[in-house]
Amino acid sequence: MLLTIAADGPHAEDLSYLLHKHPGRAQEFSLKFGNAHVFYPTWSDTRCEAALLLEIDAVELARRRRRGASWTLFDYVNDRPYAASSFLSVALARVFGTAMSARCDARPDRVDAPMRLEARLSALPCRGGETVLRRLFEPLGYELETERLPLDPQFADWGDSKYFTALFKTTRPLHDLLTHLYVLIPVLDDEKHYYVGDDEVVKLLKRGGDWLENHPERQMIAERYLRRHRPLVRAALARMREDASEAVETEEHGAAREGTLERKVRLNEIRLNAAAEALKENGAATVLDLGCGDGKLLARLRKEKQFVKIVGADISTVALGRAHRRLRLDRQSQSRERIQLIHTALTYEDRRLNGFDAAALIEVIEHIDPPRLKALEMALFQKAQPRRLVITTPNREYNVLFETLPPGKLRHTDHRFEWTRAEFQAWINNAAEQYGYSVQTRPVGEPDAELGPPTQMAIFDRKGAAQ
Repeated sequence: MLLTIAADGPHAEDLSYLLHKHPGRAQEFSLKFGNAHVFYPTWSDTRCEAALLLEIDAVELARRRRRGASWTLFDYVNDRPYAASSFLSVALARVFGTAMSARCDARPDRVDAPMRLEARLSALPCRGGETVLRRLFEPLGYELETERLPLDPQFADWGDSKYFTALFKTTRPLHDLLTHLYVLIPVLDDEKHYYVGDDEVVKLLKRGGDWLENHPERQMIAERYLRRHRPLVRAALARMREDASEAVETEEHGAAREGTLERKVRLNEIRLNAAAEALKENGAATVLDLGCGDGKLLARLRKEKQFVKIVGADISTVALGRAHRRLRLDRQSQSRERIQLIHTALTYEDRRLNGFDAAALIEVIEHIDPPRLKALEMALFQKAQPRRLVITTPNREYNVLFETLPPGKLRHTDHRFEWTRAEFQAWINNAAEQYGYSVQTRPVGEPDAELGPPTQMAIFDRKGAAQ
């Protein structure tokens, strides 16, 4: 099977740098199922074309089947050596993995720069025909040229096959194109050559990044990519919904309803600054952002030289991917030394979260199901035991001041609950007494004389801990 990627324009030669493959020589890569070859049919100042040729040894694949497995003729006679499939996705990750991860030391300024790109696949299987092909790629901004191949040119009455010659035209960074092909080629084929398990959910969400959760065909993509394994599909879609309804600072939410962009930005800065100042006060050198989302607080903490170790933790791999890009960890060696991102659930013990000077749980607790709050308490106060823990959450009493928020409704569709000031005070007092902490509260945002602040903050300090 053959994939060609071409770049046109004044920076076309950058394609070879971004792919990390020298245009002056052909290169070969050994894979478990065959060999991949990379070469350049065209290379000039105005046009650069790279080709990935994949040779699959179908006979060797059949021989490597486990003992006792049933033998079929399909194991030896099939379209896998010729048609674009999950084998090609594996080859893309193996051969162009650095480019797909948006890393290039030779041309760092070109990594995220849009390029005029064309990708051509000569035998692309598409279950569902051209309609599905367009439904998957056109929402991502691709211009498509397709030709459906006949089953046999000599027998026209046999009709068309499921295979297409497809040309994808776009102007975007190269790593976006590679990622889209990596995810969507197996979706079009609707087949995978290897076992699909939990790690495939992680790969889908990692490679899907921001674009997948907003794609109108995300359910079809998840179902086909995960071979319709229902628990895995449900898990992937749940993660996407979680990231699409990412916890938004409540003042920002109210301001957005009122259409006041200036107020939104100012209140967001108030939240970040209040959290950062509370984390700094006890002289902390190591700090943990629990439920870090896309890394806004991490970016703020990075500015403080006091923090020598900064860790962000989140259950969402997509959010962690956003944080990784926001913080530019691939390109800033100093940040990589100070900042680490961890994939974990906050309601379970994780020893990697233990022993920090300070930790933050900013606009996260209201997204936890109430029956799981006890597990969260134990994981944070009893197991992780930071010297200082800063928690913020919406003040439900303040909701009546949002004119467009219906009575009795919570500020965000993903909120499991919202506490009044009295309810929050009762919870923090109980947690402090039970786990050996002292606690104080502070308002975040401009308080109302009767209803209090839009966001309430609690600051826990562990008793007996050296400051």
